[in-house]
Amino acid sequence: MAEPGQQLLRSFVEVAAGSHFPIQNLPFGVFRRRGSPPQAPLPPVAIGDFALDLATVADAGLFDGPALSGSPCFHQETLNMFLGMGRPAWREARATLQKILSADEPVLRDNEALRNKCLIPMSDIEMVLPITVGGYTDFFCSVHHARNCGFIFRGPQTPVNPNWFYLPIGYNGRASSIVVSGTDVIRPRGQGHPTGNSAPYFGPSQKLDFELEMAAIVGPGNELGKPIDINDAEEHIFGLTLMNDWSARDIQAWETIPLGPFLGKSFSTTISPWIVTLDALKPFMCEAPKQEPEPLPYLAEKNHINYDIPLEVLIKPKDQNVALIVTKTNFKHLYWTVTQQLTHHTINGCNMRPGDIFATGTLSGPEPDSLGCLLELTWNGQKEIPVGNLTRKFLEDGDEVILTGCCKGEGYNIGFGTCTGKVLPALP
Repeated sequence: MAEPGQQLLRSFVEVAAGSHFPIQNLPFGVFRRRGSPPQAPLPPVAIGDFALDLATVADAGLFDGPALSGSPCFHQETLNMFLGMGRPAWREARATLQKILSADEPVLRDNEALRNKCLIPMSDIEMVLPITVGGYTDFFCSVHHARNCGFIFRGPQTPVNPNWFYLPIGYNGRASSIVVSGTDVIRPRGQGHPTGNSAPYFGPSQKLDFELEMAAIVGPGNELGKPIDINDAEEHIFGLTLMNDWSARDIQAWETIPLGPFLGKSFSTTISPWIVTLDALKPFMCEAPKQEPEPLPYLAEKNHINYDIPLEVLIKPKDQNVALIVTKTNFKHLYWTVTQQLTHHTINGCNMRPGDIFATGTLSGPEPDSLGCLLELTWNGQKEIPVGNLTRKFLEDGDEVILTGCCKGEGYNIGFGTCTGKVLPALP
């Protein structure tokens, strides 16, 4: 259900018709001004082609509600303090920002000095990792991806293990190698399957892949030993970002039995710099896929919903000027919802903390052109896909991968910007 009057909101800041960042969105991030000397990072929200400096807004006394008045949360170098304050603070911030940015509100519109101080062109800033990530979990929650992987590696007899339909499968990833969009990715080295009677291969990965995912950002956590109830889980999720969980498929295939992903996944995970709040996404809620068998009671949610978020992956090959679309899919196909993922993560008493990340796993749709990784698109390298006048089985050095996602509203978009990374050669 949409927030009242969202489609009628209009900002005094000029926002292009196709922008991902109208006043209805206002995603949060952390930026640093370009230039010298380097300045400490601070949180903004995005509005059109500008970043609104929240520390300056706070210094002007414009956050005057009970949760945020006098709070130092927007003078921090990450969003973690703000995330931990919970939905009352998040909604108060959103309401205040929509008010002061609206076309009929003079407090910023008519104060040229303050306006110039807090509205900074995107071209003048550098986005940094918006949170301190204490823990990162990668789930495996797309049924289409699970089926395709099962067919590739196990054959058609039992492509999806029976437990998959009873619980969101996941593993604890590596928080230290989460990087912000625009960070280069060095091709990893490791072991791969032996050929015949030889020793295992060791060297640069020959099957480097992208994974189109989305990541949920945790707000208030839970005490150790006290799980989060399924119908309260939404209150613990601040918002979503795009994620590329880069994968070395040859390293992963050799190491993954019996304990699962390790070096094939831990070398780099890229997230987009802007976190889109669940409040901004509410107009795009949709029914989640029917689950059979019915989930166990602790995973049976009153509101079983996903979000209608069209997603794309583009590849810009080395020495090419154009990025080309290689797949299109949608977040709405996700089988296990983010609220089910969070509840399951804590059902044993595991404690989550503000800034923790958990990801969906590869988001694939039901159609051949809606698959979320090259492993599926090329059927583990058995065929090539076109990338303009070139072809790819897996990523080559110099390839830049670009993820994007944007919800289409009535007269406005709610977008995530882009999540990008370029592949660099392996170290010698």
